[in-house]
Amino acid sequence: MKSEDMRKKASIEKMHRDYEYYRNVPERGFLIEGRPALTQIDYEKAGDYVLVVVRDALIAYGKDPAERIAERLEDAECIGNSGMFLTWTGTYKGARISVVSGGSGSPEMELILYDFMEYTDASAFIRVGGSGGLGDEVKPGDIVISSGVVRGEGMTKAYIPAEYPAASSYEVVSAMVAAAERLHSRYHVGVTLSVDSDFVGGGRPGVGGYLQPWNTEIAGIYNRAGVLNGDRESAAIVTLSALFGRRGGSVCSVSDNLCTGEKFGVGQGHGDAISIALEGCAILHQMDEEKRTAGKPHWFPGIGR
Repeated sequence: MKSEDMRKKASIEKMHRDYEYYRNVPERGFLIEGRPALTQIDYEKAGDYVLVVVRDALIAYGKDPAERIAERLEDAECIGNSGMFLTWTGTYKGARISVVSGGSGSPEMELILYDFMEYTDASAFIRVGGSGGLGDEVKPGDIVISSGVVRGEGMTKAYIPAEYPAASSYEVVSAMVAAAERLHSRYHVGVTLSVDSDFVGGGRPGVGGYLQPWNTEIAGIYNRAGVLNGDRESAAIVTLSALFGRRGGSVCSVSDNLCTGEKFGVGQGHGDAISIALEGCAILHQMDEEKRTAGKPHWFPGIGR
């Protein structure tokens, strides 16, 4: 649901009337020189598909990740630099793609998504990053395409109760799987765990080996439940995309595996994650074109026949 459509909902209008402080803040957030303040994007140049990346020391990009990925886009240009977030837009095999980088965790994702969802018609938001393995079959260097996400972080609970499912868009999942097959990548499809705490919240000891009994149970619980990997951002992207009428998904490389004991390697498989995300957006663009041609709201196999 686009932002203006959301405002027209009778139930939302009632919330605005009843909330005594609603008129005390700008309705569409803060602006700096006519641009949304947090990302400062030239929103008219935003792509149809948005890749969200973080400045992750465990991947060792060598430069800002948005800039690195933009090197693979045609006619790439920087459309926003707030100091906090950097955004590039370009084209990949016909798909108009924006890549935005920032810090890690769900709160950072909320800031990015607000600007893009409030000011653009971008239809898909995809987390591209690193993660830790939890599933027995997941090895360092593998890719996990999230079919859904455990909302173990806190930000999304401010929007909607924990019972609301963080289900990835089936169109995004289909496109990313097709891309992984096309690129002959090692990949898995399944559930990702998103948490706020990178250490004890994910079952890894904190400073001085600090742990509480409940910390020691986390990895085993989700391993037995078949969860494949863990990160800090996927829940935010998938949940808010679903809430606001967009398509969300996640493509993550795996750097180690806590449950099997396979050791950490810097940026293992992450080049494949980037390639899958870009190729997947190109496939998603083809799917969207097929929908438009057929006059259908949803893509399905054989839609063009």
